[in-house]
Amino acid sequence: MVMINRLHPTHAREVTVEWLRTIPYVVHSPYRGPTIAGVVLKDLTAHVDGRGDVIELWSRSWIERDGLVVPQHVYQSATDYGVVKCWHLHNEHTDQFTVTRGKLQVTLVDIRPDSPTFGHVNPIFLGTQKPRLVKIPPMVMHGWKALSSPEVIVVNLQSHIYDAADEFKFPWDCVLTEVWEPRNG
Repeated sequence: MVMINRLHPTHAREVTVEWLRTIPYVVHSPYRGPTIAGVVLKDLTAHVDGRGDVIELWSRSWIERDGLVVPQHVYQSATDYGVVKCWHLHNEHTDQFTVTRGKLQVTLVDIRPDSPTFGHVNPIFLGTQKPRLVKIPPMVMHGWKALSSPEVIVVNLQSHIYDAADEFKFPWDCVLTEVWEPRNG
């Protein structure tokens, strides 16, 4: 377990770019499940037939069974191809989102000094080819990159009603610039 000292932030408003640059990050493979404590990655069910498909995006039964939270605010956003939207985190609310069009790389970073997975970095891929829902707890920094054109559509099922005071943002290139796909080779 990581020892906490007075130099570690206890609230998202105390996180700085300088502090983020001191974390000993460990990037994990996207081909295994998430390693960050409290993160849930749920495969969604697609019902496909000759007419098209239906993907279940949410069910109340998932709260207890899969460890998800009841959404209080739901919205859709579009990200243009190639755009990286990050980094940000929340002190209070939990994000739970899925992709309804396109392919997205989501990267999660555990910056909670008291977490057993402090410093873990989890790249995750979501999209219509592999429908999934990801739950991101408070104080887990995250961002995404749109990997398909013309855009990627994300539906977010947040635990709290949107509050701009709970949005803490950092430049996309302040840390971990090497995690974004595609990589040639």
